[in-house]
Amino acid sequence: MANAIKNNAQVGDTIRIISLDDTYDNSYNGREGVIEHIDSIGQLHGTWGGLAIIPEVDRFIIIRRREA
Repeated sequence: MANAIKNNAQVGDTIRIISLDDTYDNSYNGREGVIEHIDSIGQLHGTWGGLAIIPEVDRFIIIRRREA
């Protein structure tokens, strides 16, 4: 969960996927979405599609913080 902690990713934040650790499918690169859920092992789930972001291996940036 290092990347999520380092970036303080929270439910409601909008992120942009830089890259997923998947050498066969880079179709998620550049997608943006809102974090809807962070599961018990720290994976991020949201509106960018069906795959979870694994903060330890995938790269993403927070482009907009959730509104308080």
